[in-house]
Amino acid sequence: MYLNCHTYYSLRFGTFSEVELLELAKENSLTTLALTDINNTSACLNFVRKAKEFDIKPVIGIDFRNGAVQQFVGLAKNNNGFYELNAFLSEHLHEKKSIPNDAPTFNDVVIVYPFEKVLQNEKKQFKDHEFIGVSVEELKKLPFSIYKSYTDKLVVQQQVTLRNKRDFNAHRLLRAIDNNTLLSKLQKTEECRITDVMLSLEALKKAYAQFPHILTNTENLLNACTINFSFGKERVSQNQQLYLESPQADYDMLVKLCDDNLHKRYAKPDAKVKGRLQTELTTIKAMDFVSYFLINYDIISYSKRMGYIHVGRGSGANSIVAYIIGITDVDPIELDLYFERFINPFRASPPDFDIDFSWKDREDITQYIFKRFKHVALLATYNTFKYRGVVRELGKVFGLPKEEIDKLSDGKYAAKSLDEMGKLVLKYGQLIRGFPNHLSVHSCGVLILEKPIHYYSATDMPPKGFPTIQFDMIIAEDVGVFKFDILGQRGLAKIKEAIEIIQYNRPELPPIDITQVETFKNDPNINELLKGGKAIGAYYVESPAMRGLMQKLQTQDYLGLVAASSIIRPGVSGSGMKKEFIIRQRYPEKRKDANPMLLKIMPETYGIMVYQEDVLKVANQFAGLTLGEADVLRRGMSGKFRSRAEFLEVEAKFLKNCKDKGYPDDLTMVVWEQIKSFAGYAFAKGHSASYAVESYQSLYLKCYFPLEFMVAVLNNGGGFYSAEHYIHEAKMCGGIVYPPCINNSEHPNSIKGKTIYLGFGYLKSLESLTIGRFLTERNFNGPFQSLDDFIDRVTISIEQLTILIRIDAFRFTQRSKTELLWEAIFKLHVHKQGSTQARLFKPNHKQFDLPSITITYVEEAYDQIELLGFPLCSYFDLVDDVFHDNIKASDMHKHTNQNALLYGVLVNTRFHKTSQGKLIRFCTFIDRDGHYFDTVHFTKVVDTYPINGMGVYGCYGKVTEEFDFCSLDIIWSKKMSLKPDPRS
Repeated sequence: MYLNCHTYYSLRFGTFSEVELLELAKENSLTTLALTDINNTSACLNFVRKAKEFDIKPVIGIDFRNGAVQQFVGLAKNNNGFYELNAFLSEHLHEKKSIPNDAPTFNDVVIVYPFEKVLQNEKKQFKDHEFIGVSVEELKKLPFSIYKSYTDKLVVQQQVTLRNKRDFNAHRLLRAIDNNTLLSKLQKTEECRITDVMLSLEALKKAYAQFPHILTNTENLLNACTINFSFGKERVSQNQQLYLESPQADYDMLVKLCDDNLHKRYAKPDAKVKGRLQTELTTIKAMDFVSYFLINYDIISYSKRMGYIHVGRGSGANSIVAYIIGITDVDPIELDLYFERFINPFRASPPDFDIDFSWKDREDITQYIFKRFKHVALLATYNTFKYRGVVRELGKVFGLPKEEIDKLSDGKYAAKSLDEMGKLVLKYGQLIRGFPNHLSVHSCGVLILEKPIHYYSATDMPPKGFPTIQFDMIIAEDVGVFKFDILGQRGLAKIKEAIEIIQYNRPELPPIDITQVETFKNDPNINELLKGGKAIGAYYVESPAMRGLMQKLQTQDYLGLVAASSIIRPGVSGSGMKKEFIIRQRYPEKRKDANPMLLKIMPETYGIMVYQEDVLKVANQFAGLTLGEADVLRRGMSGKFRSRAEFLEVEAKFLKNCKDKGYPDDLTMVVWEQIKSFAGYAFAKGHSASYAVESYQSLYLKCYFPLEFMVAVLNNGGGFYSAEHYIHEAKMCGGIVYPPCINNSEHPNSIKGKTIYLGFGYLKSLESLTIGRFLTERNFNGPFQSLDDFIDRVTISIEQLTILIRIDAFRFTQRSKTELLWEAIFKLHVHKQGSTQARLFKPNHKQFDLPSITITYVEEAYDQIELLGFPLCSYFDLVDDVFHDNIKASDMHKHTNQNALLYGVLVNTRFHKTSQGKLIRFCTFIDRDGHYFDTVHFTKVVDTYPINGMGVYGCYGKVTEEFDFCSLDIIWSKKMSLKPDPRS
């Protein structure tokens, strides 16, 4: 009997989830229920999926509104009706058009106009599929209106938005947030009615007792509506089914691609290669995944035609077919990749191909996909109300001053000191915390479907300009909609740009073939960078944690890097198995300590679970689960499906099987805890191998073209470290780094020989329009000869010119910055209105006799700190403090288990929370020689000796050593004072 129900996907309006709506319906003995969120279909598919569990027939539709004003409700009579509703809503969302007063003519949709709206518009004519909805509250008006005679058009429209007064309070807060107004000033027209609740069937029948035809009409209307989607085990893939005209044509194309490219990957393919290839092809065909491979191949082929670099990873990297046709660059035979992790007869979803492109190329790739395929959309994700956001929004709603809001949102308050309003903000914040706030775009998910997108959902049009569906990946997978992962990353952009810079800076060299990864893997110079932790700038292997792990493992080959990239993940590390792996890697005699059964299952990793495949292997070979059950276990550990009954069943079977096999309980629990602790974090082995391929490409460039590579790193937003540190690394590699220069610099950083010119883009206060103006002038008419020449040729304000002079961009004139600044002020007539047009004739510049004032290196450094964000000299050169007896980073191994003092410039700092909730701080510094040392600040010193910003710190502590890697356990630390700016 309920045609107009809302969930909290009626954003900033509804107050509970679609599952809670079903629970409410069950409590009220309903057997049919319609979900109609406001201008949104996010909850529809999950509502249909979950309704079966409550023995409720689902009906879905949309409540069409302009703001809070309801225009009409549309209910889908069938799947085509849902498509019509979605298409209609999407048109209005995309074009930001208002919903009209009258609904269009639909084929399979029922329209319900609210009684008040009908009265207001004096609507007299209704089509066969159009009805008038009357709420319980509106029944008292019905006898006095002309519509009492419309007996066949009247239906129940008792809106359901609330369950109780608590929900009404939450609703009002949401409406105030949406209207950006104080709660006390919220208009009643923006709220629902407090009576918009679900009544029991008995109460409803009693309310409409005088109008039995309204109940009959409503029941008939609901009976006419049926929606069908398949979920879970019953689902079928909704992705595009064919690439060519038929399944056989698709399969023939895939086989031909493999035949044509086999010898490019394997010069002499043996029986193992051919057998694996045939097995995969047979399985791919049997499971109807052929088109999925061909679509991915199409996308990769386009990227190659455009000269883009890509990395194919995810579980799909376990596939020899993907390797042969070029989707990935990971050889599954070399790495003995577990085929069943990639695809198995128990897996209903296609394998994952996470395809990375340069962040600069990704939008073009996405644009190509939308043009190339017929039914395409981006996947959505929802930003929810989190603690800080809730407190900030409610602080404004209750009229709190900014300082109070900041204090509450940062958690820096004592409960006893809070006033009544502060307590209200925290109390009511609990009502809406976790609610969806607004739709966002999934970081990488693209949908390519067989049917039109609007068959499943309405779409929004975010600023990037690609239609985006209104549900997330969990629901998508449940209904058989599987995403293509198209990602953008900076690591690939670094590689691509580094090659371009090398070609420009060293034109005498032959073109670089960055695909020669096999050569890179076996290069001792490249592997020495890994082993020594000298991979700064290289993708995935540059962080302090990875740098330390490389040194502890003494990683010096590809397979070692593949393992390391998974070992460092939180799961393996948190289970204590990272340390055990290092021990067994470095000390072969310790490998005998492994459980013999686990060692037999995982000999390559010494009996330790490192990869996601290891979960499958152990669950299958150790506990006797089928591969399908093992995959449920692996996926369940990711957190997505942890609460599902199927996962709990598999967990119980795992424990039972181990007991039946006679394993000791302590062994079973040790293995189970290992699985539990890391499976959701560990990488698939092929995924790790893909990362390792990209790392080796970066390492090759870092090894042989370090300066060009570091310029590319800087131009692509760096990586783990700050721009300041990458500039330091460039200097350590022999580069000479200069601040921006009017005649040599570009917007990005550039290099000439070994000289690196920082780009104008670092000057935050310098306007892009100004930069474009003088670069265009220079490119067309040649270098500037003097400050006078610059002023004659470029229209610029004194403020913008001052920035260029202070950063020493006119140093080619051989004149001091002070002299140039005075001259610029005189010549630009700073107090007069300047012309925005270029001068037709060059003026005769008056020459001034100005005193020559020398700029000290300290003043230069402070100008650079203000304008660039960092000095180009070392912070050590600016210290105005006493250095005491200390050791250098290179000598730490001589002082193991001794207290020592080191001085270093802060490179990176990060916190870690212990299982007891206490904070530990990890820092990385470089000493005066530019060498790294790492510090650990345990809980007792974290607050006592804070680390506040960049600069030189004195670090006193105990030198510890683990697997030949030294670090310092801090006893005290002190930030060294710097020389003041003499101009202050």
